[in-house]
Amino acid sequence: MKETIKVIGIGDDGKKSLLPVYEKWIYESEILVGGERQISFFQDYCGEKVVIKGGLSSLVTFLEKEEERNIVVLASGDPLFYGIGSYLAKRLNVEIYPYLSSLQQAFAKMNESWQDVYIVSVHGRNMKGLAQRINGREKVALLTDTENSPSVIARYLRSFFMNEYKAFVAENLGGDNERYAFYELEEMEHLEFSPLNIVILKKITDSKTWSFGIDDEEFHQRKPEKGLLTKKEIRTLSLSEMKLNQKSIVWDIGTCTGSVAIEACLIANEGQVYAIEKNDHDLENCRLNMQKFRTDFTVVQGKAPDKLDEFPDPDAIFIGGTAGGVQEILSVCCSRLRKNGRIVLNAITIENLSQAVEAFKRNGFEVSITLAQVSRSKPILNLTRFDALNPIYIIAAHRKEGE
Repeated sequence: MKETIKVIGIGDDGKKSLLPVYEKWIYESEILVGGERQISFFQDYCGEKVVIKGGLSSLVTFLEKEEERNIVVLASGDPLFYGIGSYLAKRLNVEIYPYLSSLQQAFAKMNESWQDVYIVSVHGRNMKGLAQRINGREKVALLTDTENSPSVIARYLRSFFMNEYKAFVAENLGGDNERYAFYELEEMEHLEFSPLNIVILKKITDSKTWSFGIDDEEFHQRKPEKGLLTKKEIRTLSLSEMKLNQKSIVWDIGTCTGSVAIEACLIANEGQVYAIEKNDHDLENCRLNMQKFRTDFTVVQGKAPDKLDEFPDPDAIFIGGTAGGVQEILSVCCSRLRKNGRIVLNAITIENLSQAVEAFKRNGFEVSITLAQVSRSKPILNLTRFDALNPIYIIAAHRKEGE
């Protein structure tokens, strides 16, 4: 008969953190599973001890073979808070008994409520994109690791001028070496911390946040040669045609100053944005804009379609400019685009419009075209006249049903 596996959360103070009934279940079990630290709390345990090593799939295979025996799995804190609990629950018959999570304990030390916190794990993960995910949030909790330590996080935040935050670092919560304190980011950047820590950012001053439709003059760009920026009106129309969501993966081909990539990051702040640009000076401006607008996306120097194989398959692609080879670029883009994805291309000549529409149709895509003719008001003495921007063809393409 299959036994229900008990998954029990435990604190850094070992047995002291357990309810008496949980400790009873542990000593009555035949197999005790957990990390080295959790198992070390039970030197007097008489059953079989199994230390978790390697991937969790092998652990599930082992537990399935032993499902008729009485098994307890030990997990750190709350097994369902970035722990093994949810993984095991989807595959095995388990009962979960949580202890306090590190997040709960850290906020208790701060004497702060935590129902409104934004939680991010950088444990074993790249911090790329963190800037746009947390920008403007009042409270942020970061689960760290040895590589993404508090000092590395402070250095990262300061590179995007996020000095409106003060950091609370809690180390070894519940353990003998417990320590917690507030730090200025500049101070935290030069300190060392225990590997077992959680970082909480609290916003203490106002900061500039950016919404959809950033004014053109806000961007670092070529001067006096300003024609290479995708103008605000065209940018907003193009981005609306891309149908982005919060987790979209986006390509920006010919990013120039990065204006479209930056606004894509503001929409897809839980996703990923990848950009390519061949010009040195434009790349320099792009990186300055990334800092200013607190958007951390991947930008590479190159001429498309070269280097596009380094990017993951996208949900949406913007093509703002190409130095020739549009047929080859569109062929790659059409083949790599994910299901229900969209490609938006801006063209200023009817020749480029014709080539793009033909290439899309050849690849089985449906096309819609918007001719945007925009004029902006301009004062003349105490009167107002209008200056016309260059007309732009906004070509939006998606794959036909069934293709």
